[in-house]
Amino acid sequence: MKRQWWFLVGMVALGLMLGSSQGNWESLAGPPNLTRDNIQLPPAVRYPLPPSLAKIPRQGEDYFEAVQPVDVGYLLWTQFPVTVAIDPPQWDPNHVWQAAAVQAVAEWSVYLPLEIVDPGRPANIRLLSQRPTDQNHRRARFAETSYELFVDSQGVLRHRCRVVVRPSQAAKFVLGALRHELGHALGIWGHSPLPTDALYFAQVADPPPISQRDANTLRRVYEQPTRLGQRLSELTPHG
Repeated sequence: MKRQWWFLVGMVALGLMLGSSQGNWESLAGPPNLTRDNIQLPPAVRYPLPPSLAKIPRQGEDYFEAVQPVDVGYLLWTQFPVTVAIDPPQWDPNHVWQAAAVQAVAEWSVYLPLEIVDPGRPANIRLLSQRPTDQNHRRARFAETSYELFVDSQGVLRHRCRVVVRPSQAAKFVLGALRHELGHALGIWGHSPLPTDALYFAQVADPPPISQRDANTLRRVYEQPTRLGQRLSELTPHG
């Protein structure tokens, strides 16, 4: 059996602060620096669109210009289904948080193949019912999504995401936040300027469902090149 090891090369987060005033969505960190003497990044390539995403017609508006690529290209998934683990809060007597998480996954499953797995298993995306960590004395945030880049045991560059949503909110806000953050985790690493989109940059009184603009933007992301899913060369494991 080959030894499996992880080589962490960076982490970036986006977060939602409480309230609905303009500007509450903020990037918490810049793209990681992947310059290492023993790493040669593979060329960026384009992957075929998943069939469910390919069904979205090439028409209508999007906000693709707001999506941020990083050193490895766009943060899109190259293997399907994308596995999602749900870690509900310890105290959730009516299963509000967990039901919202399951619903958010079901909504995005229309566009990408997603599979909910046991929280004890490794997963591509992990949904956590916790309080986001405070950074730089900012206002308390309601939710955040972060990603990590790593190299798997076959020398392939991959990523995984961690979504944190506070459980102490009304059900509609929990669902809206999970829907929004899962959109980030699936590849929309940026925000919409319109409050009618699920990826709008601020919390609103009535969180909208996934819009056609959200779907159009997701398709545009998956039409872009990325280094994820490609094998690195001249790599020496650490540790």
